[in-house]
Amino acid sequence: MIEGKIIKISGPVVVAEGMAGAKMYEVVRVGEQKLIGEIIGLNRDRATMQVYEETAGLKVGEVVIATGRPLSVKLGPGLIHNIYDGVQRPLESIKAAQGSFIDRGFSGDELPRKAWKFVPSVAAGTTVSAGAIIGSVTESELVEHRILVPPNVSGELVKIAPEGMYDIEEDVAEVRTADGKTVQVKMYQVWPVRVARPYVRKYPPTIPLITGQRVLDTFFPIAKGGTAGIPGGFGTGKTVTQHQLAKWADAEIVVYVGCGERGNEMTQVLKEFPELIDPRSGKPITERTVLIANTSNMPVAAREASIYTGVTIAEYFRDMGYSVALMADSSSRWAEALREISGRLEEMPGEAGFPAYLASKLAGFYERSGRVETLNGDTGSLSIIGAVSPPGGDFSEPVTQNTLRVVKVFWALDKSLKDQRHFPSINWLSSYSLYLDDVEGWWSQHVDTTWRKTRDRAMEVLQKENELKEIVQLIGPDALPEKERVVLLAAQMIREDFLQQNAFHDVDSFCSEKKQVLMLQTIMSFYDEALKLVERGVPVAEIRQTSAIGRIGRLKYVEEAKVPSYLGEYQAALRAEFSSLSDQYTG
Repeated sequence: MIEGKIIKISGPVVVAEGMAGAKMYEVVRVGEQKLIGEIIGLNRDRATMQVYEETAGLKVGEVVIATGRPLSVKLGPGLIHNIYDGVQRPLESIKAAQGSFIDRGFSGDELPRKAWKFVPSVAAGTTVSAGAIIGSVTESELVEHRILVPPNVSGELVKIAPEGMYDIEEDVAEVRTADGKTVQVKMYQVWPVRVARPYVRKYPPTIPLITGQRVLDTFFPIAKGGTAGIPGGFGTGKTVTQHQLAKWADAEIVVYVGCGERGNEMTQVLKEFPELIDPRSGKPITERTVLIANTSNMPVAAREASIYTGVTIAEYFRDMGYSVALMADSSSRWAEALREISGRLEEMPGEAGFPAYLASKLAGFYERSGRVETLNGDTGSLSIIGAVSPPGGDFSEPVTQNTLRVVKVFWALDKSLKDQRHFPSINWLSSYSLYLDDVEGWWSQHVDTTWRKTRDRAMEVLQKENELKEIVQLIGPDALPEKERVVLLAAQMIREDFLQQNAFHDVDSFCSEKKQVLMLQTIMSFYDEALKLVERGVPVAEIRQTSAIGRIGRLKYVEEAKVPSYLGEYQAALRAEFSSLSDQYTG
């Protein structure tokens, strides 16, 4: 056991001497209270550590003990429903044991010590490879927790436990490796958070991650296994958008990392989630959710670790063959933690004071996403969606720019849209998705062959509206030709009746992919019919008075089962009104 003595303390950064033999990223116990830390620098016998707890009261001369293992998480039954801090301390069980405040140096059981019903799926004598599924545990009503052979173990399954109740620490299998060693397999694994879990290969991102948010799914889709960034200034709706994604995204497992955000926002998440119902299963969302809460008032070093803790847990469920979505809110707070620790280490600062390695750290995090063939031959996916909080909404700052270089979807939140009460306040002119061509085949096969064409036409209308805005501001809309006034009318309908979505409305909060296509087709067909009327001499002012516009506006609040009959009534009214207008001006 390596023991050293503290010679310097600078906030969360501690330096100790006498640490010869210690390794980078090794976990240490610091001081009399045995605070959790991690070695981030070595120079001869001196080790520099970041401490994941408050260091007030720590003294020079106190002992530092190296544990011999890297910062790791325990992966097994009990992750679902749980709420962790940045280094996987279970907050609910700590609160039950200690109250509302965590004593420094305390670390509870990462997974609940309880008996789980283990059901084996292979027999003794079978040859098992790394990552093979050997049994399962029913963790929640929505999640079957598959017990995996550790990624670095393969060989003959000498022994496997019969079906029954077992404690998390009991051995459930025994594998004899090729070199004759015997490895005991428990229901959980321990994995270092800074090391990506292995897989066989990555698949192309051809399947969209349906979120139920129209502006995202139809205009700027993300693929399963893809990456997205949501930058926006204060109050533009990053957190609500993240919450919507966590609630409604087409992912079997959701890992939500509240990294450095305000405590009241995480409190809102913790209060809302138990009350939310999954639209696909009818069960509570918490039945498939892992929450990591590392708010702005918690130690800054643990904030840096929380992102890695979250992505490692997400990779573990991916390896079971699940579709996983990781929400990181926000990567800016994580980058600020990097900046503070870098400053304490007296490293040469880069742009805006961030460390020079900010870009590589961000890339390393987002690159752990992907839709992959797992070690056991199954298919799993991990989609990573990170919020960015640029100071003053300045997208040219380093965290936003480095995020844009890595992610393939950019959902730009706009303060001016927020001021207009347009939510989600995603700017359709600044945002983009590099997955459009990849997911077009899926939409054509499973939803509607005209999806891409309809979407592109709607974007053209919005872009044309933007071009006309300057003219309208100078001379007013009445001076425009009638055809261009129809463009303004159609763009307004796309913005207000399609892109705007009420996150707090029972029906409008989630919109299926089929309803999305129907809504946009309805608006674009109205646009086509309005153009025909204008050619016959009908003024746009008359078209604006028709009840059809109001009917389209109410379509978003119609339950999906009632949409066909509602559209039938709308089309009948539209034909009658437009026929009357046509007769009036051509007769």
